[in-house]
Amino acid sequence: MKIGVIGAGAVGVGVCNYLLTMGSVSELVLLDQNLERAEGEVFDFRHTAALTFSKNTHIIATDDYLTLIGADIVVITAGAQIKEGQPRSELAEVNSQIGVEIAKKIERVAPGAKLIIVTNPCDIVAHFIVKNTQYKAQQVISSGCVIDTARLMSIVAGRINLDPKNVFGYVLGEHGSNCFTPKSLISIAGQPADYYCDTHRIPRIDADELLESVKQAGFEIFKRKRNTTHGIAASVFRIIQAIMINERSVLPVGSMMQGDYGLENVVLSLPTIIGSNGAESILQHPFSDEEQKTLQKIAQNLQALIANVAANTGLKG
Repeated sequence: MKIGVIGAGAVGVGVCNYLLTMGSVSELVLLDQNLERAEGEVFDFRHTAALTFSKNTHIIATDDYLTLIGADIVVITAGAQIKEGQPRSELAEVNSQIGVEIAKKIERVAPGAKLIIVTNPCDIVAHFIVKNTQYKAQQVISSGCVIDTARLMSIVAGRINLDPKNVFGYVLGEHGSNCFTPKSLISIAGQPADYYCDTHRIPRIDADELLESVKQAGFEIFKRKRNTTHGIAASVFRIIQAIMINERSVLPVGSMMQGDYGLENVVLSLPTIIGSNGAESILQHPFSDEEQKTLQKIAQNLQALIANVAANTGLKG
């Protein structure tokens, strides 16, 4: 399998590291407009092949999109970083234009590729890529709330002193402030969360407080290091794995709504089956009336931002 990573920043390099040490990739292309930077990372990575027992992946540094010919998956991490105090709408305008420009270049050489969008705001950028290229909706996947869900699992696990992989739950909606956590989907070791907490004499989990802790986790990381890298790189690798081996795993990625839950024309994170064809289908969950209203409100907020970005950039929304 051939995979491309656009952007040799911390997240792009982190994704490459996972692919080189844990993945089964025949060819890995790291593309950056700063060729020297990409070359430096690739030269550095090549020295690890003599020290690890990972697959001997052929890794290439480039600034030429022709190198992506035939790529099966392309991860887009390139874009502007949010600045302190910068309006979210401004970042959305800048990065939506960058994302669409990159996707159009990829489309010329790898029209069958699955695109994983990491550039923030990833759901908005993914939306405009679907609307302004010939890529099908299922081919364009926002990394969405996979990282938020991982944070939820880790936070709960820390409170109950278990491995995070024994915690099940989702953060859904948008990767950002417009998200929610259905308590009905939180379980611990296969048991309803309340039952587990009661039987182990642990305070019950408040879904609203938990969601705030999840949001705060990302903020605390950003406040200290000005970006988040390790968690999002692992999240992207998890999505790639599901595509590579046709896992048909259910992950809370962002994809274009096409009538799901009565929603259309907006990218949202919902439990989605991920396989070799990309975002293959969205699972239908019996949300409560309140949860359904929350989802509708999130969609409306995003659609308002999409309309604003489209008006200011000329992109098709």
